[in-house]
Amino acid sequence: MAYYRSVGEVPPKRHTQHRRPDGGLYYEELMGEEGFTSDSSLLYHRAIPSAIADASVWEVPDQSIAANHPLKPRHLKLHELFADNEWKAVDAVTGRRLVLGNGDVRISYVVAGSPSPLYRNALGDECVYIESGTGTVETVFGALTVGAGDYVILPRATTHRWVPGTDEPLRAYCIEANSHIAPAKRYLSRFGQLLEHAPFCERDLCGPVQPLLAEGTDVEVLVKHRGLGGEVAGTRYVYPTHPFDVVGWDGCLYPYVFNISDFEPITGRIHQPPPAHQVFEGEGFVICNFVPRKVDYHPLSIPVPYYHSNVDSDEVMFYCGGNYEARKGSGIGQGSISLHPGGHAHGPQPGAYERSIGIEFFDELAVMVDTFRPLGVGEGGFASEDPGYAWTWAGKAPRS
Repeated sequence: MAYYRSVGEVPPKRHTQHRRPDGGLYYEELMGEEGFTSDSSLLYHRAIPSAIADASVWEVPDQSIAANHPLKPRHLKLHELFADNEWKAVDAVTGRRLVLGNGDVRISYVVAGSPSPLYRNALGDECVYIESGTGTVETVFGALTVGAGDYVILPRATTHRWVPGTDEPLRAYCIEANSHIAPAKRYLSRFGQLLEHAPFCERDLCGPVQPLLAEGTDVEVLVKHRGLGGEVAGTRYVYPTHPFDVVGWDGCLYPYVFNISDFEPITGRIHQPPPAHQVFEGEGFVICNFVPRKVDYHPLSIPVPYYHSNVDSDEVMFYCGGNYEARKGSGIGQGSISLHPGGHAHGPQPGAYERSIGIEFFDELAVMVDTFRPLGVGEGGFASEDPGYAWTWAGKAPRS
């Protein structure tokens, strides 16, 4: 996120001596993207950040995907993935279950009640949407308080851990990129400022406000990274001292929170296409959200989406609040995912097209991911699938 912030103690000039009260030096770390040519931050550590005392293999949870073949729309009921009391022993990192994925993005879901291990995703940025619950994300940059409706953006290789609140489970929809995730380019000036036509601005973004200093020795950190053949691999590092030893940092690269309620919807006289609802983008995919809003006000408008063949994309919709008018009658509800693949014309359920005429307001909440390469189905997707969804437009199941 390309606007500058400074937290804690930093020297007046970069790459110069920054001394501790006892006269010793703090250790400066540059965390930067795209080989020193894009956003970066400088972090000042008490201990050498490169020092590791051990390394071993970490077996990453099942990342296998199978083709959506035969090609068909799918409905996944994510709330069925975790039993009623199972969440209390689940953490928001190792407990994730892969739902959908391809070479650009992986979508997982987790219901967590226990603190996670320290974790670093070296494959790409993460955008984690909080469906419900509260918690804290402790990071090397400082802590973020999170709750329902928050997008949590975690830059690649940010060491962090998730600490759920104690009153209810933390339900998290995890979008993991193989690239960086940022606001849509058309919302940004050539210098990176969010423009007047953007549906949110810098005031809506919340980053860490003070360093998070922790003590400890022989501290484990789980790292997800690339394998030799491009597969997802994992390593468990042991650090001699706690990685959360940063006394200050500054720059334009850091984790932040954006709440979906701060997205100002763009509406029009006739139906607005999904790009009007975009919030973030990564390489090979975009993230949009559909929020409560006034809808089309042309006297002959049809507020629900028209039937469409988005020939270049697979469309994934996560329904996380309200009533989604276009899907009434299909069994879709809170915690559902619909997958509508490229090559299949999709749109409202039977009757929704006609029922929407005259409606002035949609009370719906959904997070959409559109990908530009086909998505495969992970073990969590198969485990939560509603097998009858593909036939709901026709009103009958196949004869075979």
